[in-house]
Amino acid sequence: LDAPVTVHPVDTLAEPVKLNIKAGDTYQRIDLLRALLVKSPNDVARCLARDAAGSVEAFAELMNEKARQLGATNSHFLNPNGLPLPGQYSTARDLSIIAKAAYANPTIRSIVCLRTLVFRFANGRTRELENTNKVLKRLPYCNGMKTGYTEAAGHCLIASGTRPGRDIIVVVLGDSKAGIWQDASALLSWGLLL
Repeated sequence: LDAPVTVHPVDTLAEPVKLNIKAGDTYQRIDLLRALLVKSPNDVARCLARDAAGSVEAFAELMNEKARQLGATNSHFLNPNGLPLPGQYSTARDLSIIAKAAYANPTIRSIVCLRTLVFRFANGRTRELENTNKVLKRLPYCNGMKTGYTEAAGHCLIASGTRPGRDIIVVVLGDSKAGIWQDASALLSWGLLL
């Protein structure tokens, strides 16, 4: 995670959410991973995918292989950022399986719980990134995970929560902009027996 990553021009071809990393700039993998998991910039997802596998397409194949290994057999990924493409799909069950594996990773778990993150660009400029998961601010027992949104999928959230002796993960897909936070909060509270 401390290895350097140099941004390539192809990495910057990502819309609509971007951090605006510039081709030729170099970052540590961990810094890009933190920005990705807190703010969801598509350019950072593309950069990390290309760095890890050589291309976005090759990384998607690694994603599919890992999903199959985990037992998430009703998913097929074509890109690392979830932007819609024909033939790309998943289910709430599969996403919960993948989220459980991510939750078990101490590095990922230490990032998805961050409410804010100060990102330092290669030129020295900094920007405070606010976590896209609003449940983190609402519920003290929420300890992370990941948001997603496209017009095709609607508002989506994988949220994790904990209390002594109990950890849970909830998956909400295809919700409304306001409903996603209420529904995930209600499921976390129910799952944690609150």
